[in-house]
Amino acid sequence: MTILYGLAGSIGCMSAYASAAEPVSRLDDVVTRKVLNVCTTGDYRPFSYRPDGANDFVGIDIDLGRSLAKSLDAEAVFIQTKWSDLMADFKSKCDVAMSGISVTLPRQREAFFSEGYLVNGKAPIVRCEDVSKYQTTEAINQPTTRVVVNPGGTNEKFARANLANAQIQLFPDNRVIWQEIAEKRADVMVAESVEVKLQEKLHPGLCAVNPDQPLQYGEMGFLLPRGDTAFKAYVDQWLHLTKATGEFDRIFDANMK
Repeated sequence: MTILYGLAGSIGCMSAYASAAEPVSRLDDVVTRKVLNVCTTGDYRPFSYRPDGANDFVGIDIDLGRSLAKSLDAEAVFIQTKWSDLMADFKSKCDVAMSGISVTLPRQREAFFSEGYLVNGKAPIVRCEDVSKYQTTEAINQPTTRVVVNPGGTNEKFARANLANAQIQLFPDNRVIWQEIAEKRADVMVAESVEVKLQEKLHPGLCAVNPDQPLQYGEMGFLLPRGDTAFKAYVDQWLHLTKATGEFDRIFDANMK
């Protein structure tokens, strides 16, 4: 009897310990409240864009955010941020950040990333007559080159690290920054290859430079709460299924027109 009692007591203690040790996950919070709070910048086509005067965001990550929320029987609520405030706003206001976010090690120190959903390195966009002039980082990194960049994100970090000899000009509105090149107030912008491909379509006279052979390798992922393995596992599985079923490709293609 003593042995049986001791065994039962041990099993009971182990069950209690396992229950107590199981961490609370944002996954359960979202399911309970039926709202998924998504941080997004609204200035980054084709991933997250909010036209002037519009109430709604559009883009690849916006559609993916709604898909993720639907899979959780929740509603996606988009909370606008800017690149310089992205991490702080994500930590204080959001369950996930979805905005064409480049995976970087400094960001990884502060948050989890989902599995990467897109390989998307840095590529230049210039006036079409200048494509042959700006083929490499070395060709761009000259004192006479005017490089325009939106502040606070990986585009600025790339420019500061690799184009220090050029004239780096900060321009705050990423939605219309392309006009600085078209109207000859700047010569080059280096951004994600998918973005410059789209902007080439939207702005006759501007051309992406070797977007399929980017200057720097990059991946995109979704920011998730650090340490929350249950939520990350769910988001990764949802992302895998969106790709396996073709939903991801349909969303991507619809936003690249």
